[in-house]
Amino acid sequence: MQTLIIGGGLSGLALAHELEEQGHDYVLLEARSRFGGRIMTEHFDGGDFDMGPAWFWPAQPRIARWVDKLELEKFDQFSDGDLAYENEHGQVQRGRGISSMEGSWRLKGGLGALTKALADKLPSNRKRLNAVVTKLAQTDAGVTATLSNGDTISAEQVVLSLPPRVAANITYEPALTDDALGAMQNISTWMAGQAKAVAVYDTPFWRDDGLSGDAQSRFGPMVEIHDASPAHGGPYALFGFIGVPPDARADEQALRQHLTAQLTRLFGPQATNPTQLYVKDWAIDPYTATEADKAPLYAHPTYGLPQVLAGLWDNRLHFSGTEVAPQFGGYLEGALEAAENTLTILEI
Repeated sequence: MQTLIIGGGLSGLALAHELEEQGHDYVLLEARSRFGGRIMTEHFDGGDFDMGPAWFWPAQPRIARWVDKLELEKFDQFSDGDLAYENEHGQVQRGRGISSMEGSWRLKGGLGALTKALADKLPSNRKRLNAVVTKLAQTDAGVTATLSNGDTISAEQVVLSLPPRVAANITYEPALTDDALGAMQNISTWMAGQAKAVAVYDTPFWRDDGLSGDAQSRFGPMVEIHDASPAHGGPYALFGFIGVPPDARADEQALRQHLTAQLTRLFGPQATNPTQLYVKDWAIDPYTATEADKAPLYAHPTYGLPQVLAGLWDNRLHFSGTEVAPQFGGYLEGALEAAENTLTILEI
């Protein structure tokens, strides 16, 4: 029985990898020109910098297994030194404290090393990039997917390994019930409204000043900053989560000026001219976010698969991805949990 997996992020890749190992028939489609989904790693001068998720933690067994299985290397988030705090007037204070990400792990090569390793192990005839699914139609034999270029792909069952809000934009024939579509649209996409900046430097000057790279700000534009350097050697980096709303950060040139000004206030004049400044606004990424995702999240949502979305189309239409994981929803571990759960209900 052929399975069509729509979405080549961590969940879709892990599911495809399991089907490959078990000798099942499948095809993996990804709308972007790269695999990885919300995992996106920029590479500069030997350094690897995550523009999406960056951390994982102890007590997350699935990602630990994949890291070991794929022979990847984890390292501790740098956290030694003083913290910086910027009040609502832009005044900076420095002092001892506990780094908010102390004890978390990062991956050598960035988390993109994980998704690349998974994608590289899939045969070329089983995976396809730049494949935007616009329509899913139920047939007597299963489901037929129509792509934006007019191609069609038929399979006995389909797995939607993408944010439910994005999946709701696909045309379904017959149409899904209002309850099902409403449930999809009500599931907040984790980190979809966020933007992230990474400033790359030749030296870790903040460490030389006794700073950890950790900072909190009530002035902005970044509200939280951490050291994003590799485990050993350079180039070195600071990254931050941008706290201003999506509409207020639309002027990227102005945003970049505010970012470097803030880094200078927090870490001194050496921060003024990074060798590279990356900015990724996930809220304007059409394969991650919808208009509804621009509304801020003030707490971690309660995730899990709504009952109304289970077993659709005579158990031929399934949902995967971190937003439907009941235990670790919103985390990388949740993407793997969802893939694991999906594997148990597929008809293979």
